[in-house]
Amino acid sequence: MIDSTTGEKLSVSTDGTAGPYIILPVSQLADVKKALDRYNIPYLVDSNTISINGKPADATINLGRGADVKFIQDLLDKEQ
Repeated sequence: MIDSTTGEKLSVSTDGTAGPYIILPVSQLADVKKALDRYNIPYLVDSNTISINGKPADATINLGRGADVKFIQDLLDKEQ
């Protein structure tokens, strides 16, 4: 799946200590949630969205420490 704002592929980030997460445009949140739900992947959407320099707002999906990062990244890569 391609980030509609940057044109780059969406990716699962693993930096930091809170566990893996995905930052994505709010406009794509429903599609990514649907893909995660299809595979019963647990997640938590951060209730805050961030908009910097007038760009469209971004949301964060937290996947939890036990998430299968490779599987989720492969899922994102296959989704249109």
